[in-house]
Amino acid sequence: QVQLVESGGGLVQAGGSLRLSCAASGRISIINSMGWYRQAPGKQRELVARIISGGGTNYADSVKGRFTISKVNAKNTVYLQMNSLKPEDTAVYYCNVDGLTRDLSSFLGWGQGTQVTVSS
Repeated sequence: QVQLVESGGGLVQAGGSLRLSCAASGRISIINSMGWYRQAPGKQRELVARIISGGGTNYADSVKGRFTISKVNAKNTVYLQMNSLKPEDTAVYYCNVDGLTRDLSSFLGWGQGTQVTVSS
């Protein structure tokens, strides 16, 4: 019932920037929170940043001051602006959205993942 489509990954040199986007569509009534997770090879998936409906945000310590999460409610879209990228930011990035559908069922959706590679 809910689809998430990500875009914006790619290859960048250390110190560079990338912007990820994730658009949610379908029978959505309410979005409670939107976030970004990442998973590097051989590591567990970890939270990168999250933004709640009221606009509050939280970030992993490793990205504070470098990454910024934002959203456009009218488009059900969340963004992740990544600046000063480091090789250790290399991972597959997944967006995550939770909320209620139009029939008031709760949903938790994941994007398909987008590769971010930072070269040294």
